[in-house]
Amino acid sequence: MIDLATDYLGIPLKNPLVPSASPLSKNMDTALRLEDAGAAALVMYSLFEEELQAEDAMTERFLVNADPGHSETNGFLPDFGEFQGGHERYLSHLHQLKRRLEIPVVASLNGVSPSGWVELGRSLEQAGADALELNVYHVAADMLTPGDAVEARYVELLTDLRKVVSLPIIMKLSPYFSSLPHVVQQLENAGAQGVALFNRFYQPDIDLDQLQMADQLQLSTRDEALLRIRWIAILHGRTRLTLAATGGVHGADEALKLLLAGADVVHLASCLLQHGPDKLTEILASMEHWMEEKEYESVAQLKGSMSQKNLPDPSIVARASYLRVLDSFSPRPGVWS
Repeated sequence: MIDLATDYLGIPLKNPLVPSASPLSKNMDTALRLEDAGAAALVMYSLFEEELQAEDAMTERFLVNADPGHSETNGFLPDFGEFQGGHERYLSHLHQLKRRLEIPVVASLNGVSPSGWVELGRSLEQAGADALELNVYHVAADMLTPGDAVEARYVELLTDLRKVVSLPIIMKLSPYFSSLPHVVQQLENAGAQGVALFNRFYQPDIDLDQLQMADQLQLSTRDEALLRIRWIAILHGRTRLTLAATGGVHGADEALKLLLAGADVVHLASCLLQHGPDKLTEILASMEHWMEEKEYESVAQLKGSMSQKNLPDPSIVARASYLRVLDSFSPRPGVWS
């Protein structure tokens, strides 16, 4: 019997597959199907501070300060005493998930202000979340902001939140830091329990017909897992933090490679959106089959066995493979003839 157990932020999990923040967690029936299919934990969809601010502004304008123009018509204004805002809806859904699911539930927070991160984070802990994922979606586009200020932004919000929140915190990072290992070390020192690598920044496109910027959702591809493999392989064994791989996992192959590199858990979203919860069951079965063939008895045995720290030639995941890869390309016959 293959032992798929792993550890996530100090929380024991039955296997390393964890659905990441996505619309799938908004529906209770879907969340239950994910659990039945084998999900070891569930990360909720993100709570966005900007959406709450916009909703509060609209409520203030159209309900609280609405002026119909005549005192006799005030009685026709809607009764908003039972109105439930986005924050309350999120907390209510978190309560329901915790009540119905047996697996850990991780709340995901995407804030924009120091007070927002702190107050919303505190409310999510009070609502019963097992852990908190900080989904820091910051595009550093200011030419006057130096790199160390961008790093400090992450560390400061974590430090402020850690003062009021005691539950495990995982930071979801982008791949665009000049020295990712240094950032991870700073976050560990500031009280994080894990890092999720990497956030997928959605890129704007240009509509050539309308001559305007266009937003379009692009699901991940398998190739995106390669970036995660490299950095997790570099970080494994050099930090005590949980290493969560997120982005590019579409089957057992990517999941196994990331575990071999050193990931503690593997997040999935795009493949579940495309194929449904049953994809989890399929991936788990394929992982177990491969591990039996390779005579691995547990995830703990294979985890990190191909990290940079454990490779005979550690430079393979750094620069040494650069020239070999470039020289290995051969065009198809007849392309350049």
